[in-house]
Amino acid sequence: MKVKYSVISGDIVSSSSLDSEDKQILETHLESLMDDLHEHFESYGRLIKGDYIECGIPNAANALRACLAIKSYVKTISISERSLSKNKKRARLFKEYGVRLAIGYGELERYDPINGVMDGEAIYYAGRKINSISTHDKERVVIKNTLFFHSKNEEMNKKWTAMLGLLDVLLNKATQRQCEVVYLKLMGHSEDVISKKLGIDQSVVNRHSTNVGWNAIESAVIYFEESLTL
Repeated sequence: MKVKYSVISGDIVSSSSLDSEDKQILETHLESLMDDLHEHFESYGRLIKGDYIECGIPNAANALRACLAIKSYVKTISISERSLSKNKKRARLFKEYGVRLAIGYGELERYDPINGVMDGEAIYYAGRKINSISTHDKERVVIKNTLFFHSKNEEMNKKWTAMLGLLDVLLNKATQRQCEVVYLKLMGHSEDVISKKLGIDQSVVNRHSTNVGWNAIESAVIYFEESLTL
């Protein structure tokens, strides 16, 4: 039996609404995120055209944790008033949703991070899903969901699509500070460490965790990890 991988593909929401300076800031943040994910998950990530993410996760069970880490991290990135005034509606979509992400689960015929090569069904599933819901060059943008899962197993697809839909609601409603807390928790930091990193009291970290629904997020991540490890 061939080893199954997870690949995460992502498309920044309304990136075209950002001015050139904000786009550069966004790209710098995303490159830093790819480094953090590599350190934590031994993943191979790459940024394409400044606003499209591909991230291979060798241990497929880590995919949901990595996916939600990307989602929460992107929502911590601030944009300037210049971008907001340039195109208020689309810029606000970026602030609210941040990024669309799809987890593709399956085999990879080639996984060669050193030479920058990923090829196989997992990356095909993730990329096809993101491309099917992209809003690039569309005048009217309607966003219903931003988190997706696809594999060749329809039962898995149904189960994780439903779960991601619920997590989507929690994170899309989350504030920038709540997303900072979620990101650091997903990366394994304790509330004491998070309070020091963010310069806030531990009780405030705990309140943000409660308000964003951290217990539900953590339960879903653990369930995903256990399900794909079996």
